[in-house]
Amino acid sequence: MKVRIEFTYKTPKGTTSSFTSEEMPAGQAILIAEDLEKTGRARSFTFIDPKDHTWSLKELKAFMKGIETEPHNITVYFDGGFDLKTKKSGLGCAIYYEQDGKSYRLRKNALVEELQTNNEAEYAALHLALQELDFLGVHHIDVKIVGDSQVVINQLNGEWPCLEDELSKWADRIEDKFKQLGITPEYQVISRKRNREADRLATQALEEIEITSTIEL
Repeated sequence: MKVRIEFTYKTPKGTTSSFTSEEMPAGQAILIAEDLEKTGRARSFTFIDPKDHTWSLKELKAFMKGIETEPHNITVYFDGGFDLKTKKSGLGCAIYYEQDGKSYRLRKNALVEELQTNNEAEYAALHLALQELDFLGVHHIDVKIVGDSQVVINQLNGEWPCLEDELSKWADRIEDKFKQLGITPEYQVISRKRNREADRLATQALEEIEITSTIEL
């Protein structure tokens, strides 16, 4: 989760002023606030998340301690492939996360037959990843969503219009899932080369090689 810090600063001569920081990871915000607090000149710390919910320093520290036992610092890579000859689609996702002080990687793929285009397969691959996040118990947290599909990511972040009915249905499905889980997505488009793990999982699905694994890194 990212937050902004609002606080009051008082100089040795008694001049006061209010400041608001840029958005930063909550853990970093706590460290900065505690360091400022040691000076004795900064006080009245308030932390504001992207949904404009406010937290005290005590509340934010308790929240951050609580999520240590749950999956957090999550990055999702997704990719979908469509075979014109067989009309089958391969879906792949790789999910990196931390829990209980350890790092994990979850890999999952699936072969499906009801899709009609590569863009649909890309959307379906992201939906597959969200189902895995649901199984992990991920909720009310920021999640980085990474893929090489400019269509999917730019439509979901509102930069491109979604004019095709089937893609619009997929976009609604995914946004509804985010709302259900309380997840705030942070989208990033990368090259296909950098997305090769998810791409490989999608290709293996088309080859009817099923992958379901979770390992500690």
